[in-house]
Amino acid sequence: LVNALSKLGGEWQARFVGGGPHRQPMQVLASELGIADRLTFVSQIPSVEMPNQYHEMDVLVLPSLTWPNWKEQFGRVLIEAMASGVPVIGSDSGAIPGVVADAGLIVPEGDIDALKNAIAQIRDDTHLHQRLREVGRVRALQHYTHQQIATQTVAVYRQMMSYSNSTP
Repeated sequence: LVNALSKLGGEWQARFVGGGPHRQPMQVLASELGIADRLTFVSQIPSVEMPNQYHEMDVLVLPSLTWPNWKEQFGRVLIEAMASGVPVIGSDSGAIPGVVADAGLIVPEGDIDALKNAIAQIRDDTHLHQRLREVGRVRALQHYTHQQIATQTVAVYRQMMSYSNSTP
């Protein structure tokens, strides 16, 4: 993401929320690339404070990379952003494409230019920005509320019970 942002022209600011071992190397890279003054790093915060962060964003980017021992399992942050009316961009790592579907933009893992272009596209196209805000919110409400997840879970259990009752 830092590399993609370094290639992004025009007006922009980026905020990274959270801690972890990659924070300092990202700050060093941003300095080396001459964009450190455009990045803000917010320490890890309680999840109940995240809605305030989402309301400050124009887009949320989750450019996860698959490693030999790890692949993005869900990306809850995507659902939270979409529910908050924030357009999302994710990589094609793991479950991200299925979570986002047509409610955001998906880029190939590690493709710096594709990521830069997706960010610029949402920033520069007000109609796309608004459409993704609306579609993302609808997707989050239709598929990822506690009620929807509970309903889907019950349906799976009923299907399993039906299957086990029908086999000899």
